[in-house]
Amino acid sequence: MTDAGTTPKQRFLVQHDYGMGGCWWWVLARSPREILETFAEVEVVDDAAWVRQAESWELDEADVDGPSTPVGLDGLREKREAQRGRPGFGALADRSIVHLRRRWDGEDDEDPTVYLLEVGRDGRRLRQVRLPEDGTAFKSGPDDWALNPPIVDLFEPGLVDLEISRDEFEAQWGRARHDEFE
Repeated sequence: MTDAGTTPKQRFLVQHDYGMGGCWWWVLARSPREILETFAEVEVVDDAAWVRQAESWELDEADVDGPSTPVGLDGLREKREAQRGRPGFGALADRSIVHLRRRWDGEDDEDPTVYLLEVGRDGRRLRQVRLPEDGTAFKSGPDDWALNPPIVDLFEPGLVDLEISRDEFEAQWGRARHDEFE
């Protein structure tokens, strides 16, 4: 393993995707992992076409070790710093697939609903089961969603308490019918 003090920094394209848009920065770091451990709710963009396109954008640049951080990225650093010492920090980060149970508490006049989520390494949904209180089950996948931004940050310590087994997810997926409303 290379010492962090001797590993040269590279410039990485970083995005905070909030669904209908996102914020972008260049970040100097030793690895993508170092960026994810330093800033909450970001992804390191490794798609060569996006990186080439971003070269023409006038993006703020930050050093992962720097004393100051551009607006927007600064709050994501503070959020990550607050998470770092909590139990469960990063416990799910190295998994390729994670299954979670999350409750939607009826914002925007929606009924309370439980969602079983299968998310990939990047925090994006792979599949989902919606369980309304009436006992029905509806399933949906990426072809059903107009947008699929990252919905979880796998370094988030609180996610450990939401994890369910693959078997539990698959059992609900198997009984669910296709969701027309997603």
